[in-house]
Amino acid sequence: MTIREAVDFLCRDRYFASGIVFRHYLSPSEGKYQEFPEACSKQLVTVYKKRGIDKLYSHQSEAYTAVVEGNHVVIVTPTASGKTMCYNLPVIDTIIKEPETRALYIFPTKALAQDQLNELEELCSLVGSGIKVFTYDGDTPVDARRSVRRMANLVITNPDMLHTGILPHHPRWITLFENLKFVVIDEMHSYRGVFGSHMAHVIRRLKRIARYYGSQPVFIMCSATIANPEELASRLTGERFHLISECGAPRGGRYFIFYNPPVVNEELGIRRSSLNEAQRLAGHFLDRGFKTIVFAKSRLMVELLGRYLREREKKKARGKNVKTYRGGYLPKERREIEKGLRSGDIDGVVCTNAMELGVDIGELDVSIMAGYPGSIASTWQQAGRAGRRNKESVTVLVASSAPLDQYLVRHPRYFLEQSPEMGLINPENFIIKAEHLKCASFELPVAVEEVEDDPEALEILEYLVDNRFLHSVDDRYYWIADAYPAHEVSLRSVGAANVVIMDVTDPNPVVIGEMDRSSAMTMLYEGAIYLHQEGQYQVIRFDFDNGRAYVKKVRADYYTDADLAVDIKVLNVFSQQETGAAVKKWGEVMVTQMPMVYKKIKYRTHENVGYGPINLPQEDMHTSGFWLSIGSEVTQNMSNEEKELALLGLANLYKNLTPIFLMCDSQDIGVAPQVKAVESGLPTVYVYDRYPGGIGLAEGLFKTNEEVMEAALDMVKNCGCQGGCPSCIGPPVSTTRSIKEVVVSILTRCLE
Repeated sequence: MTIREAVDFLCRDRYFASGIVFRHYLSPSEGKYQEFPEACSKQLVTVYKKRGIDKLYSHQSEAYTAVVEGNHVVIVTPTASGKTMCYNLPVIDTIIKEPETRALYIFPTKALAQDQLNELEELCSLVGSGIKVFTYDGDTPVDARRSVRRMANLVITNPDMLHTGILPHHPRWITLFENLKFVVIDEMHSYRGVFGSHMAHVIRRLKRIARYYGSQPVFIMCSATIANPEELASRLTGERFHLISECGAPRGGRYFIFYNPPVVNEELGIRRSSLNEAQRLAGHFLDRGFKTIVFAKSRLMVELLGRYLREREKKKARGKNVKTYRGGYLPKERREIEKGLRSGDIDGVVCTNAMELGVDIGELDVSIMAGYPGSIASTWQQAGRAGRRNKESVTVLVASSAPLDQYLVRHPRYFLEQSPEMGLINPENFIIKAEHLKCASFELPVAVEEVEDDPEALEILEYLVDNRFLHSVDDRYYWIADAYPAHEVSLRSVGAANVVIMDVTDPNPVVIGEMDRSSAMTMLYEGAIYLHQEGQYQVIRFDFDNGRAYVKKVRADYYTDADLAVDIKVLNVFSQQETGAAVKKWGEVMVTQMPMVYKKIKYRTHENVGYGPINLPQEDMHTSGFWLSIGSEVTQNMSNEEKELALLGLANLYKNLTPIFLMCDSQDIGVAPQVKAVESGLPTVYVYDRYPGGIGLAEGLFKTNEEVMEAALDMVKNCGCQGGCPSCIGPPVSTTRSIKEVVVSILTRCLE
């Protein structure tokens, strides 16, 4: 059966047909080719031609020319369009001609680094010029690290290892830094938000050390989907870039299907479970022999969906091999899954966006998303994981009941016609800047002239002097503290280190995974069920202070879920605008979070079967926030219960629709409604950055709030439910009047 036949069968199937709300076919396109440049090394060209590459795509040729002319280059072309060759060709060509040349390749994950190592080792061995390629990450043996520092022409690493293992030890890397001509940064779109804000400082530290050793490397950056590549590349590196965005690679045809699970209770607006529907759709394609990848939005959803699919396949005589893949798995486990996908031993995989990046996972036919990934960029990335090698493919977006998902399935053209989101970073975040100034001063003394245009940086340095981290002599700041600052700074967050998960079922404990502290508070409390591949574990002890969770294998017919109780206090107002109906503000807030109770939820039916207490300390966080206070004339005829329910509905809309306009993930923001806010005494909805210090999302919402409210009003008015549902303001509640009408009234008055 072909992809086209499988799609036609799906659209005619009695069960699925009613849920297919949109079907679109992206036609295949022809490639644009050019000859290898005359200046390119003949032995390198010969090797590529032996591998079946007789010509370059037009964007590969343009990239080669721009790089060898000394330009910083950013390449933005679709997934599987040959971006790797855009940097490998000029870099290896230069090393062949100038053997002392050094290059640094930076990938956001170790999986991508390992994938590139295999490709480069094969290529360099065929070239036969003695080019040495090594990875340098946490898995590199200690006795091999000296050889890497001394011999490698090309060092492949990740941001974390560059931050903690290379820059602080630059005297050991003199050969690299003295001869550094190229820095390649792939998957640039992943450097957004907190991660990107950290990365901007890491790159500045890299450039600073390179200058110290007399080199000025050319930066080559690549991304598949992003709206502002030049701006993001420039903000990350401080350099001006030559943009290459016209793709010359051929593309196979792709079917795009939006699937909205049918309503099963019209009065309550309840739909079939998106999780169960994604499992059925994946089964439809697996049964017909198509290699399938399913994306879910959280670790818990990945494990549940993987469990449901494995149970389905076990009932079949020749069931398919299905695996789960997510952050927190140990490296060996992830490598085995990647290898199984490339070899074809694995028929299907359920994963988080950890597999969204360009690691080679072989030829897949179908990409299914259990819920909108949160951004157009991520959606195209996930869709691009199927149909590689120019094959025809299909992508199915299974909408959840969340307002964001429902907005998109009602406006499918918005997705197809809207450009991918911008990559936003905030290197000026005070906490992030202070942490990297510590790291920079440890690496090399910081001269006053380096920060004379940045009064805030100078203020931070003086603060560090006062607190005995630095010593100032002759307008230079020297590190004097005993601590090793880079080890205390996590690039993936603005907080503390991860929690290690240990299986103590047997007498000899075994580490089976890890998790960031924020997620651990709602997933690793005592009594929680932790799902890992085919295993179920119960948390028997959570040592929060030391970052250890101890688990034992169990067999249970339920899983657990928990929410955080959130309280907000306003510390400072940066800006505000007032109308007759509402006041919007943004400023500095203190957020207090504490998990209080967890729910036990039965598999498949997803009904609550019990509760349990959570005993963990509260966590306080300084961050930036936006808040909308509703004027008393709007709410004067409402009871406190109606105010509370209406604010919950507004908070639900903000939580789900804000990511469309701020180009962020829904997990990047938090919401908290207050019937009588301490700051104003008015009913208020708070929306805050879920990272200490903030990353600019609250300010962005302050500027785009009217657009968000207009989308929210459109969403609620056009929702087919009677009194509210999970697709708009949340589940309906019995009151004297419809809360849905109250929310419509509030939004209308606020927008007048």
